[in-house]
Amino acid sequence: MGRWKKAQALAAARGIDALLVTPGADLRYLIGYEAKPLERLTCLVLPASGDPTLVVPALERSAALAAGVDIEIASWTETQDPFALVASIVGPAATVGLDDHMWASRVFALGAAIATADQVLTGSLVQELRIRKDPDEIAALRDAGAAIDRVHRRMGEWLRAGRTEREVGADIARAILDEGHVSVDFVIVGSGPNGASPHHEVSDRVISRGETVVVDIGGTTEVGYCSDSTRNYLIGDDAPAGYDEAYAVLFAAQQAQREHARPGVSAESVDAVGRTIIAEAGYGELFIHRTGHGIGQETHEEPYIVEGNDLLLEEGMAFSIEPGIYHEGLYGARIEDIAVCTADGLEVLNATPRELVRLPG
Repeated sequence: MGRWKKAQALAAARGIDALLVTPGADLRYLIGYEAKPLERLTCLVLPASGDPTLVVPALERSAALAAGVDIEIASWTETQDPFALVASIVGPAATVGLDDHMWASRVFALGAAIATADQVLTGSLVQELRIRKDPDEIAALRDAGAAIDRVHRRMGEWLRAGRTEREVGADIARAILDEGHVSVDFVIVGSGPNGASPHHEVSDRVISRGETVVVDIGGTTEVGYCSDSTRNYLIGDDAPAGYDEAYAVLFAAQQAQREHARPGVSAESVDAVGRTIIAEAGYGELFIHRTGHGIGQETHEEPYIVEGNDLLLEEGMAFSIEPGIYHEGLYGARIEDIAVCTADGLEVLNATPRELVRLPG
């Protein structure tokens, strides 16, 4: 069954008369169309029964056809009201479901155009499908993981004392494209104390010998699936005081989480396994974020590996395992792999060394 047909069946079961999906990952997942997020409305109208329609601006119709859209396309011209067009396609409706990332202006405009219908958020409905990857999606994530691994293996070409984080980041960004991605989603080069900021990107700070560097990088491949991997590097021979001890704890925690994660265990239990090891070693307050996030056509999606999420992991669920220890003002460290649940275990999609990598500097 096609993806949009599965979403349609879920909508019908939940009493939703139509799903309305604007450009973004949900639209791309359902019909394979990477629509531009323009001020002009593009919207998939997916009724609970019957065939879907993609509403597009007239000047985007040829692009949709070229992208292989194989459902009915209804185009509108510059002087037409696209929201009225959507309403006419929906027809009488009691409830319409909106994708979670729809612009607020469109939510209000659709609410006015389909005045008889209640609006509900249906991102969780599509996520119910997206959370379980099929074999083709897993293969795409495997390729993305191999591509970002190739970038990490080249880190010695760029990462050395005397260069700024920004200079190193620019080299990494070019390599992300060279090694098999079509876009660079993020580059984090956190040297020395900057490594203690989990979402630090790059700065003009000059990297020095004796400093550790957190490198967290990811991109999107041509088929639309994301990579994300973090490794840690030391410039020179000797790490800062206390770092090696903290890193040994982090390494053990991440390994334990990888060994624990599999179908049938809860998302929060994966978090708890590593967090307990880190806390018992005295670093609990320095692990300041969840253990992981799902990944697929977006870098962050369901399932989230965090306390309070009692979701049981299932075959096909893909997510990061990335505990961290962050000592503000001194250093930080994070080890991150992407993994996917198999029928009876876990496949880790990153294969570069998780140990601290020492570079000559």
